[in-house]
Amino acid sequence: MGKIEVLHPGLYSSIQDLGRFGFRKYGVPQSGAMDERAAGMANLLLQNEPNAAVLEITLQGPVLKFQEAAEIVITGADLSPVLDGEKLFNNHVVHVKAGRVLKFGSRISGFRAYVAIKNGFQTPEILKSRSWCKSVTPHHRLEKGMEIPFLRSGISASEKFSAVRSNTYLVSEIIEVYPGPEFDLLSASEKERLQKCPFSVGMDSDRMGIQFQEKLQNSLEPIITGPVLPGTVQLTPSGVLIALMKDCQTTGGYPRILQITQEGLNILAQKLPGEQLQIKLVNYR
Repeated sequence: MGKIEVLHPGLYSSIQDLGRFGFRKYGVPQSGAMDERAAGMANLLLQNEPNAAVLEITLQGPVLKFQEAAEIVITGADLSPVLDGEKLFNNHVVHVKAGRVLKFGSRISGFRAYVAIKNGFQTPEILKSRSWCKSVTPHHRLEKGMEIPFLRSGISASEKFSAVRSNTYLVSEIIEVYPGPEFDLLSASEKERLQKCPFSVGMDSDRMGIQFQEKLQNSLEPIITGPVLPGTVQLTPSGVLIALMKDCQTTGGYPRILQITQEGLNILAQKLPGEQLQIKLVNYR
């Protein structure tokens, strides 16, 4: 078993796979990679299983020392990765020798980057997932001095393996959504504002939910607590819109006016506080 030593944890870095399923009835969040597209692309380039655990990095990357040789791929946000001072490029297989140090620098694009390793990171499975989540797993973010385990592999992923789709979604401002269960209770003017006015990401945003800075007039009554999912957009009594993300609760009592598509969630996961987006309603007459 190889290990990676965490010399510096970065801003918010955690191990994630596709998520934890089958435990919502117990109130356990789904968790998983915020940007499934980037995480999936990293695993595909290494020819890993789709659910292989990756390292999710938020804005400021960690400093990692490889105690064994490994093969990695970095996708998603461009956070200026370097390996012992040598510039790396996203979406390419990188062969890392033992003893080398991976660092990240200034942000070029996006908000969350992903580091995949051949065969996936081998942190413990808890409730059938390796995804870290506060109150579910012993750790919810990297800490200095941690050692992340991975399997040694003598099988090389091809550096010429082609699977990368366009990364233009990283700068897209269009978030596609479906009508939520309470959407039709909104007034005509509220529906129009949702679709015509831009919204921007607020500072109070994390893996549980992303708030928007602009408010929507709320004429709705509270609902009986009902199920919510990652991508559910709730309208609070004060008019604040909250897009629930991967570590969100399983039920809620605020009207669920929208449901963000998976591609919309990928785009939203890459937005910095203050960045604007436009809501596009699909499959609605």
